[in-house]
Amino acid sequence: MVRKLFSNKIFVFLMAAAAAAFVFLQFIPQDEALANPPVVREPNWDSAETRALAKRACFDCHSNETDWPWYARVQPMSMMMQQDIAAARSLMNFSEWKDVTFITADLIEKKLRAGEMPLPEYVLMHPDAKLTDAEIDALVAGLKETFAASSNQVVDSSEATQDAN
Repeated sequence: MVRKLFSNKIFVFLMAAAAAAFVFLQFIPQDEALANPPVVREPNWDSAETRALAKRACFDCHSNETDWPWYARVQPMSMMMQQDIAAARSLMNFSEWKDVTFITADLIEKKLRAGEMPLPEYVLMHPDAKLTDAEIDALVAGLKETFAASSNQVVDSSEATQDAN
C-alpha cells in the first residue's frame, strides 16, 4: 500500500513537472525564427507545372516560402521543425538558387522514387505533398530541364582540384 502510494506521488510529481516544463517552453520567442527570409533567386523553371509540383512537395522545407502550420508555434515542435527546415535549406534552397550545386536531378529522382522525399512524417501531416508516380515522372523530367536551363553544374571534386592547381 505504501509502495503504491509512493509510486503514485512520484507519477503525479513527474507529470506536474512535465506540464510545467511544457508551459515554460511556450514562452520562448519564436516569431523571428518563423519568419521566412526573402526569396533571392529561383531557378529558371522549365515550366509552371514543374514549379507547382516542386512547390507542393518540396518548398515547405527547401525554400524560403515555408507555410508554417499552427503547430509550428508550439514548443518543442517549433524547435524541431526549425532545425529540420534549416538543414533542408542548407542542402538545397529553391529560393536561394546557386549556379553550382552538389545536388543533382538524379539524386532528387532517387530520393523521390525511394519514398525518402518528401519525408514520410511530412506527408503524414501534409497528404497533398505525396506525389503520384506520374507526378514524380513529370517533376523529375522538369527538374532535369530546369537544372540544365539554370546552368547548374555539378562540380566533381577532382575537377575542382585540377582547376585550383
